[in-house]
Amino acid sequence: MEKFTKVTGIVAPLDRPNVDTDAIIPKQYLKSIQRSGFGPNAFDDWRYLDPGEPGMDNTARRVNNDFILNQLPYDKATILLARENFGCGSSREHAVWALTDFGFRVVIAPSFADIFFNNSFKNGLLPIVLDASIVSDLFKALAGKKGYQLTVDLEAQKIITEEGEEIAFDVDEFRKYCLLNGLDDIGLTLQHADDIRAYETKRKQSAPWLF
Repeated sequence: MEKFTKVTGIVAPLDRPNVDTDAIIPKQYLKSIQRSGFGPNAFDDWRYLDPGEPGMDNTARRVNNDFILNQLPYDKATILLARENFGCGSSREHAVWALTDFGFRVVIAPSFADIFFNNSFKNGLLPIVLDASIVSDLFKALAGKKGYQLTVDLEAQKIITEEGEEIAFDVDEFRKYCLLNGLDDIGLTLQHADDIRAYETKRKQSAPWLF
């Protein structure tokens, strides 16, 4: 998993509450268990005017030019600004894979669905919860300037606006440690690889019939 320290990037405004995981990545794309390749189908039903299926050539599909992520410069955004209850619906981890594969490193919202929130940390995506009034102020700032950028400093736990304002945010210390060090569940386990091997060697000697 890629380490997360500080990200400065364009913010894409998605001014809709209750964006569910089926909107983020429709169910037909769940056939694949690979973590990559979902970016072109993130928000598939909103980005394209034609129905999509796995394996389709997306360059041949009609694009919805009204959707924010199809517009310059938001097609290169790394930070997503959303409304309350982002990531609700089914528990599909593919939703996080789609966002990260698109290029997002941060999602800012007043609230998140619990499972989506947990899945985000496990896949290198930082979900930041801010007060709804602060989120509304950020939407206003974005409306005033196309290509508005924010800097998200995880170590300092602050967001820095283009105007120089600093906005503090909370994050669980253990999850922060994992993101800063690029550790998912497998990476955490591999930190104890020597102990695991030593245990297995000892176990083979004390209970060889198990092997």
